Amino acid sequence: MKTAISIPDKVFDSADLLARKLKISRSQLYAKAVEEFVTEHARTGVRENLDQVYAAESSTMDPALARAQATAITREDW
Repeated sequence: MKTAISIPDKVFDSADLLARKLKISRSQLYAKAVEEFVTEHARTGVRENLDQVYAAESSTMDPALARAQATAITREDW
């Protein structure tokens, strides 16, 4: 999809230089940058959501389950 955006000259110049250095088009550079930005922001909120869950629910493990888990795992030398 084509779109028009406005960015500061300094950012444009830096992006143009990087695109030439990477031997990709500016369009590819901008698309990759936006993709990474969107991916990173998709992750935000996960911690906040977990905080909400654990604010309402206990995160401690039942002692009997902890003992069973500890005995089920064999000790190994790394």
